[in-house]
Amino acid sequence: MSNLDQRPAPTPCGAAPRTGPVHELQPGREVPLGESTVVRRLLPNLGRRMVGAWVFIDHYGPDDIADEPGMQVPPHPHIGLQTVSWLHAGEVLHRDSLGSLQTVRPRELGLMTAGRAISHSEESPSPHRNAPILHGAQLWVALPDAHRHTAPAFEHHSTLPVLHGGGGLTATVILGELDGAASPGTTFSPLVGADLALAAGTDTRLPLTEDFEYAVLSMSGSPVVDGVPLPPGALLYLGEGRRELPLRSDHDAAVMLLGGVPFEEEIIMWWNFIGRSADDIVQARTDWMKGQRFGEVRGYAGDRLSAPALPPVPLKPRGRMR
Repeated sequence: MSNLDQRPAPTPCGAAPRTGPVHELQPGREVPLGESTVVRRLLPNLGRRMVGAWVFIDHYGPDDIADEPGMQVPPHPHIGLQTVSWLHAGEVLHRDSLGSLQTVRPRELGLMTAGRAISHSEESPSPHRNAPILHGAQLWVALPDAHRHTAPAFEHHSTLPVLHGGGGLTATVILGELDGAASPGTTFSPLVGADLALAAGTDTRLPLTEDFEYAVLSMSGSPVVDGVPLPPGALLYLGEGRRELPLRSDHDAAVMLLGGVPFEEEIIMWWNFIGRSADDIVQARTDWMKGQRFGEVRGYAGDRLSAPALPPVPLKPRGRMR
């Protein structure tokens, strides 16, 4: 997924002070994405830049797209990150400059490693009368400096490990490892992403890794996470130093658990790029506009995105807020 903001501000991230366990309810903001999709952008925000290596979170839907174009994100570039596509309803067709063509469906992992450079598009397949509801999340993971120039790649995993906990909890491990179960998706730093389904009457505790920091994205229902009620589309930052997470729900609900070792490197995120210096960002933008380095996405019925103008302020990495 692209950041379609035509005036994106540079976002310095990384090297945050440690917090210990906390409750920080992070506000999202509505951002138009393409012709008919509006997303709630939850990360980065003014109070929180990253959760482990997770650096970008958009939550969208549930939207009825039976008579709408649905998701239509033209070809756009990425460097220095991985994108994670996760659906609860609907379908998204992925195309990229490697020649990948893949429809991602609910509870399947679409994982793209941008590395040194890639471009891709995302769209709701047409017609989508068989999948009229679109609901999901798009997330980015920052690559560590040692791996940010890795070769680009795309992975699709239709089968992921599922854990059945006590008290009505079912956990699908999207990325990384949770309670001994590991996703087949490629990772470059210690992290976890998991989809947690809470049946009506769930009252349980999920084991966590003490040196990870965590956040929970509420996808549906009204779950109570460590005593905090969450409406759909809310992000609760939980800090670190936790060995378990209390979860409760009176009705069916779903959340995404995101966590990882705090990301100590200083980075710059601007538009769809993650770099370490202003030169990284400027060069990536120049290459995209000149049609160099990022390859070509074939088969998309439309023009590729043009990069926004660079901001007038200096692009400098520094420690993330809080």
